[in-house]
Amino acid sequence: MAEKRLMTGNEAVALGAYHAGVTFASAYPGTPSTEILESFSKLEGVYAEWAPNEKVALEAAIGACLGGVRSLAAMKHVGLNVAADPWFTAPYIGVSGGLVLVDADDPEMHSSQNEQDNRYYAKAAKVPMLEPADSQEAYDLIREAYEMSERFDTIVMFRMTTRVCHSRGLVEAREPGMHVPVPYEKDEVKRVMIPGHARLRHPVMVDRLAEMEEFANEFPYQRREMGEGDAVVVTSGVAYQYAREAFPGVSILKLAMTNPLPRKLISEFCEQFKQVYVVEELEPYLEESVAALGLWPRGKESIPRTGELNVDNVRDAFPELAKGNPSRGHGAHVEGLPARPPILCAGCPHRGIMYSLARQKAIIAGDIGCYTLSVLPPLSAHDCQVCMGASITMGHGIEKALEIASGESEEEGFSSHRVVSVLGDSTFFHSGVTGLMEMAYNRGRFTVVILDNRTTAMTGFQDHPGTGTTLQKEPTITVDIEMLARSLGIENVRVVDPYDLEECLAALQEEMNRDAPSVVISRRACVLRDKTLERIPYEVIGEECNECGLCMRIACPALVKRGDEIKILADTCTGCSVCAQVCKREAIMKSRSES
Repeated sequence: MAEKRLMTGNEAVALGAYHAGVTFASAYPGTPSTEILESFSKLEGVYAEWAPNEKVALEAAIGACLGGVRSLAAMKHVGLNVAADPWFTAPYIGVSGGLVLVDADDPEMHSSQNEQDNRYYAKAAKVPMLEPADSQEAYDLIREAYEMSERFDTIVMFRMTTRVCHSRGLVEAREPGMHVPVPYEKDEVKRVMIPGHARLRHPVMVDRLAEMEEFANEFPYQRREMGEGDAVVVTSGVAYQYAREAFPGVSILKLAMTNPLPRKLISEFCEQFKQVYVVEELEPYLEESVAALGLWPRGKESIPRTGELNVDNVRDAFPELAKGNPSRGHGAHVEGLPARPPILCAGCPHRGIMYSLARQKAIIAGDIGCYTLSVLPPLSAHDCQVCMGASITMGHGIEKALEIASGESEEEGFSSHRVVSVLGDSTFFHSGVTGLMEMAYNRGRFTVVILDNRTTAMTGFQDHPGTGTTLQKEPTITVDIEMLARSLGIENVRVVDPYDLEECLAALQEEMNRDAPSVVISRRACVLRDKTLERIPYEVIGEECNECGLCMRIACPALVKRGDEIKILADTCTGCSVCAQVCKREAIMKSRSES
């Protein structure tokens, strides 16, 4: 018998892809998908890379598959928005080696700006979709996905969700398969999507849907579980786990291939029952299709359409199915626990620059990254934020709109509207470069602050084009942000140390008063990775402190108020000195016991 391993869903996907013969994988890190590439990159004989963004990752994987090897692209749900352009054309051109896109949705928005349901992406693109319910299925189904990809000549969506990505389960691995690279062959009608060729390929995709639906009806991972009573639950993915526990003994149709849906299978199985229920997270994707078959299921009138499901809210939605199986406190929120809001780490280099920006009373267009947490009081240093890289383009639009509304023109000189865009280094490389080009080309007159902490910190310290190291720890080029900004036509570019508040304030004041675009680069390694800090903690000198609370406005978790007294937690303080610079009475100094 094969050895069983305890693995997360992400680890199981990586191993399953490896055992399917995948040799090329590309991704941009994004929770909850990040560990797939990190795990895959450690396996022998593979090539794995961090791409600058998800569009690039998918395009590289498409190229690798056309080059003849099995390839994988991985991303979180909002990453597929970035990759949507190649996503919708990839099924037209087909594959040589198998190609799978692993999509990780994030119900409950644990680390995301929206809660979209990417199952509709598969349906819209006419692409087959598999949904594992646990780590074992993540391993098994990713192997099946590559067989399907080559059988039906198409990219396949492999849809994960946060619970499946990060939960651990026993995985029994099978004998690794072999994939011999397919020799490259020129086929411009199939591979070059000019309109004339695309018109030929679209009917092929439509016909393929019918073939894939027949396959879905017989797919062995579609599971019929006969129970007692006259009701049946249709479900898929992690929702199956909740339904099975909430309704013991109830019949379940558990779907693993959910596009195209196996309509014949659903009809034939569900017609045996008087009442059909659908349990699924987020949108009524399954419910709408089951209803279209004339089965009139119960679903989203009782099941929440937002957030993650759990055993309790599934059970409470349909108590008639629970059969005396009472609620056991599986809910996500436990009464009585203190709130624990997210906060920038003690010594975070973003704190000094965001504090300085907040003092300028600027209109701050923010972005996706650790620094977004500075939106919370007392820093309150963001005005708007939408998606990766949008800070510069939003700032450009705000500045132009305010300029129009006030009747100013470029000829009349400096705009009084103090607009600043803020984004991190990884985000800048992801999708901020084109925004900076927009600003320069269309004569924006505002300031962009790039927070360069030398890593992709929020998702776990992944490398990017500015770090000089690849995913597989090989040395490579380092993109110079200053030179890149100047090459786009930005003449005013300067670098500041975010631990030096005086320097930050002076630079921001000067650049925000220019009648020209400017870039300020705040450069300090993430405090969790910075090896240059002395890390001598600071302390509050009680006899000097008047408890004015000014230091508390930097929102550092090392600063606490105990009664009327302000203290610094020595085991938390990193010695960045920002609090000491804020204190007007010089009541904060390096710890005398450590100096």
